[in-house]
Amino acid sequence: MPNHNSEREQWGSRIGLILAVAGNAVGLGNFLRFPVQAAQNGGGAFMIPYFIFFLILGIPLMWIEWGIGRHGGKFHHGSAPGMFDVLWKSKLAKYFGALGLVISSIILIYYTYIESWTLAYSFFSITKSYFGLGSFEEMKTFLYNFQGRETGPYFDGIGTAYLFMIITFTLNFWVLYKGVSKGIEKLAKIAMPLLFLFAIIIAIRVITLGTPDPSLPNNSVANGFGFIWNPDFSKLSDPKIWLAAAGQIFFTLSVGMGTIQAYASYLKPKDDIALSGLTTAATNEFAEVVLGGSIAIPIAVAFFGVTAATQMALGGSFDLGFASMPLVFERIPFGEIFGFLWFLLLFFAGITSSVAMGQPVVAFLQDEFGMDKKKAVAAVATIVLIAVQFVVFFLKFGFLDEMDYWAGTFGLAVFALIETILFMWVFGADKAWLEMNEGGDIKIPKIFYYVMKYVTPLALFFIMAWWFVNDAIPILLLANVTPENVPYIWGARIFMIVILLLTFYLIKYAWKKREAENGN
Repeated sequence: MPNHNSEREQWGSRIGLILAVAGNAVGLGNFLRFPVQAAQNGGGAFMIPYFIFFLILGIPLMWIEWGIGRHGGKFHHGSAPGMFDVLWKSKLAKYFGALGLVISSIILIYYTYIESWTLAYSFFSITKSYFGLGSFEEMKTFLYNFQGRETGPYFDGIGTAYLFMIITFTLNFWVLYKGVSKGIEKLAKIAMPLLFLFAIIIAIRVITLGTPDPSLPNNSVANGFGFIWNPDFSKLSDPKIWLAAAGQIFFTLSVGMGTIQAYASYLKPKDDIALSGLTTAATNEFAEVVLGGSIAIPIAVAFFGVTAATQMALGGSFDLGFASMPLVFERIPFGEIFGFLWFLLLFFAGITSSVAMGQPVVAFLQDEFGMDKKKAVAAVATIVLIAVQFVVFFLKFGFLDEMDYWAGTFGLAVFALIETILFMWVFGADKAWLEMNEGGDIKIPKIFYYVMKYVTPLALFFIMAWWFVNDAIPILLLANVTPENVPYIWGARIFMIVILLLTFYLIKYAWKKREAENGN
C-alpha cells in the first residue's frame, strides 16, 4: 500500500541540501553548453536576455518548485503526480504531474551515457590516450570512434564506451540506493567542493596562459574573453537569441523536470526555502557565468584563433568539450593532469545531476506504491539499463538528440508552464506566497509575487506560442532529418510515448489501489 504513514527520509544538514540541489543544477551545460550558446548568440549581448530570463523565469521557477516540493512532502509525496493532486482537487491533476516523471526519466536514460564519456575521458587524459593527435579532425575521429559513430583506428568497436557506461550506471544507482542523506547528500558534499576547486584551478591556468604563441599575437586569452563577452547588440533584435537565452536558463537551473520538487519534499515543514532557493540559483550562476565562461572558449581562441574557435563552437558542446579541449591539454605542460581535472569535474557535474533525475521516479514508487527503497531503485535501474541500450547503439542515427529535444528542451518549458499555473492560479497565489515564505530566513521581495503570478506564465506562454508558429511543423514533419535517420527518429518518439503511457497507467493503478484500500 502507499507509503503515506511511514517516516520519510530527511536531509542531514542544510549545507548538504543546498549542495545537492546546486549539484542538480550545475551540470554539463554550465561548462559546455553555456559558452557555446554565448559565443553563437552575440557574446556579451546574449547576457542581457540571459539575466532578464534569470530574473523572470529562473529565480521564480526555482522558488515555485521548492514551494511545490516542500508542500507535497507534507503529504508524503516526493514526485509531481502526488504533489499536483494535492494542489488541485481534480482527477486530472495527477496526470499533468506525469510529465515530471517522464522528463526526468528520459533525461536520466541518455544523460547517463553522456556522463560516462566524461569519466572515460578523464581516464584517457591521465593515460595520455589521445596525446599525439595533432588536429581537431583527428580528435573528432577519436571521439566518434569511441562513441561507435564511426569505425576507425582508435577503438575496436563500442566496448570501451559500453564499459564506462556500465561503471557510470552502477555508480548512479549505488548513490540512489544509499538514499537521500547517506547517498545523494554525501555525494554532493564531496563532489561539489571538488568540482569548484578543479574549475578554479583550470580557470586560473587558462587566465595565466596569456598568448601561447608569441608569433600569433591575436591568439590570446584576452581575445578569447573578448570573443565570448564583447556584445553584438544587433543580435538583440533576433527572437532566436532571446529563445536561446530562455532555453539556457531552463537547462542550467534544472527547472521544469521535477527534480527540485523531489529534493524539496524531504524538507521539514518549517525549513527555509526562500534563501535556500536563491543560494542554489546563485551558486549555479557562479559556476556557469564565472567559471564556465572562463575556460573552454577563451582557451580555444588562445590556441587556435577566433576563426577556428568559432567553427568549434558551431560544432556544438561535445566537439568543444571532447575534441578541442583535449587538443589543448596535449599542448600545455602537465596537460594530462589538467585534462584529468577537466573531465573529472564534468563527471562530478554530471553525476550530481543524474542522481537527481532518478530520485523522482524512486520516490514515486516508494510513496505511491509502498515499495521499499531497495525494490524501487532496482526497478528504476532495470528500466534505465534496458532503455539506455537504444541510446548507445542508435547514437549515430540521432536517437539521443531527439530524446534531448523533446524531454530536455521542449518538455521543460511545457512542464514549467503547467506547474506555474497550478501553483499560482489553481492552488492560489496567496497560499503559494505564504508557502514559499513560511520558515524563510529571508522574505521574498513582494515584486516576485506579481512576477510569478503574471510575468512568468506569460513569458512561458509566449515561448510556447513562438515555437508553435515558427518551429512546430518542420520539426514534427522531420524536415531537416536525413532519410536514413527517419526510422530511428520515429523510433525515439514512439519510445518516449510508450514511457508516457506507461507512466499514466502506473499513476492510474496507484490511485485506484489507494481508493480501494481507503474504501472510496
